[in-house]
Amino acid sequence: MSKLYFASPLFSEMEQQYNAQVVANLRQALPELEIYLPQEAADINDKNAYADSKMIAQYDTQEVLASDIVVAVLDGLVIDPGVASEIGVAYQAGIPVIGLYTDVRQQGGQHPEKLKALQTIAESQFSYINLYTVGLIKLNGEIVSHSNDLVEAIKRYL
Repeated sequence: MSKLYFASPLFSEMEQQYNAQVVANLRQALPELEIYLPQEAADINDKNAYADSKMIAQYDTQEVLASDIVVAVLDGLVIDPGVASEIGVAYQAGIPVIGLYTDVRQQGGQHPEKLKALQTIAESQFSYINLYTVGLIKLNGEIVSHSNDLVEAIKRYL
């Protein structure tokens, strides 16, 4: 059985609900795939309990390294630092990463006014994502713009 690590921010109700929904959809579509969702690991991620930085790093790194593929949610003002770290671990281990980047500001890439606005400081109509982290993903994986595209992307790497 193949194993997937779902890397995503997990600290707000919104993040936890989104993660749970995407993973539920993946589990339904790919029942043969074991999916590790960190927020379900209460022994390390229950914020009412205690786990120090070394415990979290060891536990989550072990789970990344035990996986055959990583799905990494890239949305937010910046890529979540923990997610970026997990991407780096996966890259170094040769584990493919599928980035999920759903920011709607990606749309309209050919719109002439949006392109013209790029010439004016602080008027970009597009989102920014860290290119180093994106490069690590693209060197051994890909980025999709909608969660509905995850199943087919995962199948390409398993």
